[in-house]
This record gives sequence, C-alpha cells and structure tokens, in this order.
Amino acid sequence: MFDLKPIHKDAIPAALEKAMRYRLLNEPAEAESICLDVLNAEPDNQLALTTLLLALTDRFGATYAVGSAQAQEVLSRIRDPYEQAYYSGIIRERLAKARLAQHIPGARFHAYDLFLEALAFYQKADDLRPPGNDDARLRWNTCVRLIQRNQLTAHTEDTREPPFD
Repeated sequence: MFDLKPIHKDAIPAALEKAMRYRLLNEPAEAESICLDVLNAEPDNQLALTTLLLALTDRFGATYAVGSAQAQEVLSRIRDPYEQAYYSGIIRERLAKARLAQHIPGARFHAYDLFLEALAFYQKADDLRPPGNDDARLRWNTCVRLIQRNQLTAHTEDTREPPFD
C-alpha cells in the first residue's frame, strides 16, 4: 500500500532534535516515529535509542500506552553500562508512576515494588556514574519523595480470597 521513505544520514541530527522537541510537546508517538526512522538509517544510534526509550515510557500512563516489553527491547540495545542501569531505573520509575495513577486495588503495592526496583537500578547507575553526573541521584531522590508523599509500603498480608471448596 504505502512504503516508508528512508531519511538521509545527513538529516539525522536535525531529526533527533525534532524527536526531542516532540517529547517536550507531549507528543511521544511522533518522537517514536522519528527515532524509528533514524534507527532505520543508523541501527546503533545511541541517542535515537535513548530518545525512543523515553518516548515509549512517556506513554506508560496514557490511554494509548505501550507495554514495558518494547522499552526493555530498546534498552537491550543500549551499550553503555551506566546508561543501561540508569534507563532501567527510568523504566521502573515510570511504570510505578503509571500504576500509582491507576487507583485500583493493589496498585499502590505494585508501585512500591517498582519504585524499589528503580532505586536498585539508580544505585547501580550511581556506582558507575561519570564524574559530574548526578542524574541517578536526582532520580533516586524523586522516587524516595514519591514513596514518602504517597505513604507507599510493601504488601504485608495475603489478600487473595480462599479457594472454593
């Protein structure tokens, strides 16, 4: 029916700027599409991969959400160990925020567990951080504040109903 038109390699920097702008305009699907075009031209472009991962996670809480499996697949293509850990934390943190916003039974406990996973990844990233980069610490502090403000706790009792006899 229709074929996608490839972008030229010399247009990649401008395309990535547009993708970042679309993310700032809260249009993650547009940013995702641009990143996919860049990755078709340069499959290992690390900036396109991280921008794509962020665009996917921008959609976690939306009605047109994507699953975390897509974000995990993109994450597996990021080479730098620090960025792997940092963006693993971002995925968990954004999933936790999406769960917290659901207001359904058990969502707060699930959000707490996801925040704990995010904290573990942020700690790993902090251990690997380049000099002068406190991004993982900033994200850590955000998660701790969200846990505290929402008074999140671990699920301590089994609330499942007993099976029928």
